Amino acid sequence: QVQFVESGGGLVQPGGSLKLSCTGPENIFKRFDMGWYRQVPGSERDFLASIAWHGTTTFIRESVRDRFNISRDNAKNTVYLQMDSLKSEDTAIYYCNNYPATTDYWGQGTQVTVSS
Repeated sequence: QVQFVESGGGLVQPGGSLKLSCTGPENIFKRFDMGWYRQVPGSERDFLASIAWHGTTTFIRESVRDRFNISRDNAKNTVYLQMDSLKSEDTAIYYCNNYPATTDYWGQGTQVTVSS
């Protein structure tokens, strides 16, 4: 089954930083726009950020625009989400996928917990 694999989550104190990574097979990554999403249990999965396949165009959701940044390395089939000044409300499971998302490619996500 083809899926993306997220990593880099963990427990961090408020105000801290994390950098998430996501890799996938070249055939679903290299020529595709990519996105980061997050989900709190009991809620829908929300879009956070996207990056064009060539890496020069990005979009960050307004609510996190001053704290999050998306980037990618096509040579490594990897997309990143740099998260700074983390808040308790950022606690969620974080996923990557194509943008727009492809239903079959959701991975397990990586848990981010922001707590003191």
